[in-house]
Amino acid sequence: MAIQGDPAFIRWRLHLRSKPDAVYRLLATPQGRKRFWAESAPELDGEILFTFVNGQKLVSRVLESTPPHRFSLTYFSGSHVTIELIPDGAGGTDLTLTEWNVPEEDRLENVAGWVSVLLNLKAAADFDVDLRNRDPERGWYDGYVDV
Repeated sequence: MAIQGDPAFIRWRLHLRSKPDAVYRLLATPQGRKRFWAESAPELDGEILFTFVNGQKLVSRVLESTPPHRFSLTYFSGSHVTIELIPDGAGGTDLTLTEWNVPEEDRLENVAGWVSVLLNLKAAADFDVDLRNRDPERGWYDGYVDV
């Protein structure tokens, strides 16, 4: 369930069956990000170049990388995103994503966008499935639920 009570933050929680180190590798490595987030996302000198199926590019700066517990980066519109991974005590992971410094005009899109990213992450981590349709004409900006 979303925790959206404070307009200064976007916060989502997600439970995964996978261990924190496996989830962390998906978030913090180019090979991992390619499995659920972007067509490519190489990292060089602390910067990630996300390239999405529609050709859109985004340069993000890694702010913190603490394996396997915390990954933080800049994102669209200069926002900051922190993803925390906590072992659930049964072999899985409780993930909390927090985004702040989101311009008000981007807030609703970002709230919805993270649902897409997080469900893709869960599908990749827990089921080794890629939910993206990979059709450049049926993407997020075309009104489809896809990244």
